[in-house]
Amino acid sequence: MKIETFKMERMQSVWENLVDYNISESGVHPIPFQELVSPEELEKIRKMNLGYAQANGTPELRETISRLYPGATIEQILVTAGSAEANFILYWSNTEPGDEVILMLPNYMQIWGILRCFGANLKPLWLRESLNWAPDLDELKKLVTNKTKRIIVCNPNNPTGAILSPEAMETIVNLADKVGAWIHSDEVYLGAELDGKETPSFWGKYDKVIVVNGLSKAYGLPGLRIGWMVGPDKDFIHHTWRYHEYTTITVGILNDRLAQIALSPDKREKNLNRTRNIIRRNLPILQSWLNKQDGIFQLIPPKAGAIAFPRYNLKINSTKLVNRLIHEKSVLIVPGDHFEMDHYLRFGLGGEEEYLLNALARIENTIKEIKEEEN
Repeated sequence: MKIETFKMERMQSVWENLVDYNISESGVHPIPFQELVSPEELEKIRKMNLGYAQANGTPELRETISRLYPGATIEQILVTAGSAEANFILYWSNTEPGDEVILMLPNYMQIWGILRCFGANLKPLWLRESLNWAPDLDELKKLVTNKTKRIIVCNPNNPTGAILSPEAMETIVNLADKVGAWIHSDEVYLGAELDGKETPSFWGKYDKVIVVNGLSKAYGLPGLRIGWMVGPDKDFIHHTWRYHEYTTITVGILNDRLAQIALSPDKREKNLNRTRNIIRRNLPILQSWLNKQDGIFQLIPPKAGAIAFPRYNLKINSTKLVNRLIHEKSVLIVPGDHFEMDHYLRFGLGGEEEYLLNALARIENTIKEIKEEEN
């Protein structure tokens, strides 16, 4: 069995620690340890034994996570090494060759690659720029058939920062219910909304919903590598847990404890407010810069996430453009090619203000050079 190269992750893995400016990330500048952990909490951590954590997540962490999903019990939670592992074992454990799967695109392309590797029949549901990055619901109705096994969404969306409307969510639920399909909702950007209104989860809207989330994006804690899956019942989680035992087995015991702290009610709200404030500060900076580029860029502003996905009006391919930025300006951003959408770029907005401004200044020089070459 062969798997295709995960283009975005490979480019980031190679270059993100070598360039002067990395604005390819979709999360915010990480929270310093000392801001997350109080002296009292640190003293407790210092006394911990560094053994294995409980494989599916400690009861304390699963209890903390379950409070975010009304009606869920700790037996419906599986803690994983980031949301990426949750996605992988979910499809490894529940995909057969030929399964008809509808996948919202653009999207984090891990799921795209996994399902193609496992032989699924992928049917893209494209978000439409003409609809402000919303899905065409009539198109969705035509895509769903009696053979549809799963409908996969990313809400809030990566890379566009769009949020599904209540009407779109209701339509997805009704169509899934009509044919008995599962809904898999990647909600890793939930909590990073600019207006501060938390995006409604698909959890509780239908009895065949699986939610994946984690601490990397909205919470600013990517280094903890904590994700989770919420399933409809104990049996579903135990089925998927078997595959977890073939991958990471468990998360680190310190990571588990720090996740409990991060998701405690007071800390959770503080962390999410920090993320929103960073995005609110940096999005106008990017918008102002885009507006000064002589009409080259068009952006539908994101509603959530430390990301923006503008279209550009240059002839150059997006990967070639990004490679020039890497080699000539030591700046890394994500080409639209990595989402199967050329002539778009994904900018990360989660860094410090001066860092972002310096990166944009270098990009501006390359944009001017390319424009002159094409004229």
